[in-house]
Amino acid sequence: MMRVAGFKYAAICCCFLALAACSKKTQPDLDAGMNGGGMGQAAPGSKADFTTNVGDKIFFLEDQSTLTPEASDTLSKQANWLKQYGQVTIQVEGHADERGTREYNIALSARRATTTRNFLIQQGVPGNRISSIAYGKERPVALCDAEQCWSQNRRAVTVITGGTN
Repeated sequence: MMRVAGFKYAAICCCFLALAACSKKTQPDLDAGMNGGGMGQAAPGSKADFTTNVGDKIFFLEDQSTLTPEASDTLSKQANWLKQYGQVTIQVEGHADERGTREYNIALSARRATTTRNFLIQQGVPGNRISSIAYGKERPVALCDAEQCWSQNRRAVTVITGGTN
């Protein structure tokens, strides 16, 4: 009787192993979106459209809150997009790298957010659609003790807060 029960148990295990070997493994489709249906194919007027096709970040030089030519280009694109989609509201986040005191970085990131906000207003985006916040060094995107990380953290990010689908 024990021998039959052991045989049944072994047969059931073999069936499960055979089924597991035949199952199709789920692999991520790394090419999704390259030719439609993913990245780069964001719906016009959506957050993804703004982030992907316009750009939501600008970067600053060390201890600076003035705009670089590249930052001005990106902000001009943002302003045109925001004028096209007049119902969209945004928040400009100012950031700083981790060097410096907390107080200094809060003040610097506030100046960066204000510079960004003022540029968008000068380009024709109504000020009542734009809020700003200073994070200082509290939300870094890159963590290392080198210029390559610090330069990524010296930024202003335009975040859509309402008005899109």
